[in-house]
Amino acid sequence: MTEEAIREGFQHLKEQSDFTKLYEAGLSRAIGDWLLGMNATRLYTLRYGQNRQVLSIGRVQTPTLALIVNRQAEIDNFKPEPYWELKTVYRNTTFSVTKGKFTKKEEGEAFLEIVRQKEFTVTDISEKKGKEYAPRLFDLTSLQVECNKKFAFTADDTLKLIQSLYEKKVTTYPRVDTTFLSDDIYPKVPNTLNGLVDYIDLTASLLKAKIRKDKRVFDNSKVTDHHAIIPTGVPARNLTDNERKVYDLVVRRFIAAFYPDCEISTTTVLGKVDKVDFKVTGKQILKPGWRVVFGAEQKDSDAEPSDEEGVLPDFIKGESGPHKPTLGEKWTQPPKPYTEATLLRAMETAGKLVDNDELRDALKENGIGRPSTRAAIIETLFKRNYIRKERKNLFPTATGVELIDTIQEELLKSAELTGLWEKKLRQIERGTYEARTFLEELKLMVHQVVINVLSDQTGRTITIEQAAPEKPQTEKEPKGEKTRKPRAKKEKTAGQPESTTVPVKPVCPICKKGSILRGKTAYGCSEYKDGCTFRMDYATYGEGLSDEELVKVISGIRKD
Repeated sequence: MTEEAIREGFQHLKEQSDFTKLYEAGLSRAIGDWLLGMNATRLYTLRYGQNRQVLSIGRVQTPTLALIVNRQAEIDNFKPEPYWELKTVYRNTTFSVTKGKFTKKEEGEAFLEIVRQKEFTVTDISEKKGKEYAPRLFDLTSLQVECNKKFAFTADDTLKLIQSLYEKKVTTYPRVDTTFLSDDIYPKVPNTLNGLVDYIDLTASLLKAKIRKDKRVFDNSKVTDHHAIIPTGVPARNLTDNERKVYDLVVRRFIAAFYPDCEISTTTVLGKVDKVDFKVTGKQILKPGWRVVFGAEQKDSDAEPSDEEGVLPDFIKGESGPHKPTLGEKWTQPPKPYTEATLLRAMETAGKLVDNDELRDALKENGIGRPSTRAAIIETLFKRNYIRKERKNLFPTATGVELIDTIQEELLKSAELTGLWEKKLRQIERGTYEARTFLEELKLMVHQVVINVLSDQTGRTITIEQAAPEKPQTEKEPKGEKTRKPRAKKEKTAGQPESTTVPVKPVCPICKKGSILRGKTAYGCSEYKDGCTFRMDYATYGEGLSDEELVKVISGIRKD
């Protein structure tokens, strides 16, 4: 907290009774977590742990693990299916058929034959002007997501960095779950902008006029105990390289919030060949507004591909001419593995992946965990050897998968149901739910869990995998930052199983980065959307090859 905020707090002291419900909610959370975690952990360890490992169970960590396990099951059970897209190029612009994709090649080829015979005609042109608003200010989760996407920082790394910036008094309190500011911050904005001396080229134009006050930034009803993360205006000196990266994100978000909206123009052109309709959409930025704060826009690697073009040529309704139609084969794609960024978002919205900010705010009420604890939960899953990381992707270990499969109580592993518990804790804070009722419900649930597990006569056990060696740092730690101590390696004793090694995955021999997909009639490359043409027919190489066999076959292709 800043000195100014502390003085202001002492000048407006409140009665202790005003915080009774907040205390009851915090106490209920602590008692509930202890009751569930202590009993369920002992129960599952003694029943299924083979006296070799503590099987940790928690109100938040277990449904978080279940999210990763369930996503992996979706990927493993996914069967790629081919589909075909009909497109045509007219005046160097690619139009897509409005009918959508074809699931049968014969149907697509029939349409292709029709459009080959006649010229392309422009049937309609519409233009719509609109605005794009500046990105929201950061709460802790959105900052962790952005840092994971841009810099591959873990959630825990980001929390430590923003905490350090807070302690150096250059940013505000970080453990927050709102993206809004309270109205009393507005008069302080000019002083804060004046203090950002390293960004004077961006703040100068703002300080010449009255600072805009937008409801998307200032809203008392969306602020509870703390507001969004913003710079304090104290000059940022003696920051490490990684601290500087995080600080820069926070500052630019703050500055952009007071810039004009970005004005855009969206043009839609409809065309026709015989009875087949085509469409293309183009977007043009008329006034960049807040976009100048961020400079050249970085492409989001997690964003879905879009058919939207840039600036379109000037078309005239009724014009026609030759065109080049094509029918392209594509394959349906499995869900992507979670990264820490997408996992944090899933925890925030109880497993529902949502891109819309307003809808995400509504689902936050039922999220699992708190912004301040989610990073620690993910770290706990690593320490328990329930999950592992490959590049940025998170995968469950055999121990993690079998633990979730063994747990039959849906309330222990369901993100949505656990989110309802979180909602009740928030209701206790507001005085609309009784703490006594919450704890009684939790005791009944724990009692039922114990009865169910003790009556399990299947004799099942859970595979205990050896912990993987500590993952190496991908970036050299700057001086002054604490590094995590590596775990001490245990001596291998007689009879102790070897640690499992991750099997080698086949890599595309053409683009050198895609993984190999198994389709209905051939093997293909996961990078086909970016133009990779790798294909191996089952008729030639055989269907059902294992990863190891595929690696050998692909090695032979390289030699040829």
